[in-house]
Amino acid sequence: MTTGETYDLDPTDRRIVAALQVNGRASWTDIAQLTGTSVTTVARRAQQLLAGGLVKVAAAPQPGGGPADLLIVRIRCAAGSQIPAAQALAAMPEIRFVALVTGVYDLVAEILVPKGTSLHSVLLNGLQKIPGVQGSVADLELHTYKSTHEWSRHLLGTEPQLVAPPPVHDCPPTHLDELDERIITALREDGRASFQAVALGLGVSESTVRRRFESLYGAGCVQVITLVPAAALGFEAEILFWLSVAPSRLDAVARELAALRGVRYVAATLGQESLMCEVILPTHADVFEFTTKTLGGIDGIQAWTAGVQLLTVKRGFVITPWAARRLSGGTDDDTAAPAPEPPTGPTGGTGRTARSRRPSA
Repeated sequence: MTTGETYDLDPTDRRIVAALQVNGRASWTDIAQLTGTSVTTVARRAQQLLAGGLVKVAAAPQPGGGPADLLIVRIRCAAGSQIPAAQALAAMPEIRFVALVTGVYDLVAEILVPKGTSLHSVLLNGLQKIPGVQGSVADLELHTYKSTHEWSRHLLGTEPQLVAPPPVHDCPPTHLDELDERIITALREDGRASFQAVALGLGVSESTVRRRFESLYGAGCVQVITLVPAAALGFEAEILFWLSVAPSRLDAVARELAALRGVRYVAATLGQESLMCEVILPTHADVFEFTTKTLGGIDGIQAWTAGVQLLTVKRGFVITPWAARRLSGGTDDDTAAPAPEPPTGPTGGTGRTARSRRPSA
């Protein structure tokens, strides 16, 4: 059920990435203490992973700018057109997530549609006009029960002592002004960029950037996410499930699934299948256990369909660098390119790690 990629990450690399998934802006010193590794080793290895494009830390804004609807769309494509269609979708700013999958449908996407925008124009005049798209099924997301980027936490062996991210929420228009948007855009390119570097690029003071970002982060208007292929951390299965659930049991089933460690995302949808669930599991045996005992043992689940994620192209409004490279004709071997030895004197604290800025992915 893996997608064929091979990665050469040892247990230390994986623990470093897992620590970054808990807190993408943690200092090298904090990560070294958490992983039981020297600061020099952590900085060198993390910089190689970031510069090679296997790992990306990015600021991801929450759906905001006013009331909006989130649609989960499953798309059928003509043979051979899946990759160009995925590229076209990923280029759309209103697309939050897109992945190539197995099964009846070829692509799955999440589309943010501002209130007042015609769904007809988005689905028929927009999506259906992408070359190669032959049909789609769109479900309105009604409620998100779980959305986490910390699915690899258990690789650390102990409960991380890094500061956990605050709860997220839908931001009203008054929460972000033009400068806030520019700060988030800069940190979307490099989520570990120092506040000083961002301030220089925007022509404002470091204290202004720090104050504004920490305010947005503390309010849950923006997340710092660490993106990495699940297979790189040793997980064989990355699957999207659509579950048909008895209406009276929907909330209870969703909460039971959300409490499971291997479940990354759970949302209630308005469609034939009333729950969507994204799962990351270590082995195929775990998939068998999940389908036969977990799903089979939860009262209220009536049926389910599933698709294996072949390639996650965009997540949290951020295009994944490994997908961008593959879609443009590159190979996974490109991720092994060494990075220059980074500075190893982090000052600690959010955004204050001393480091060389990595190249754009």
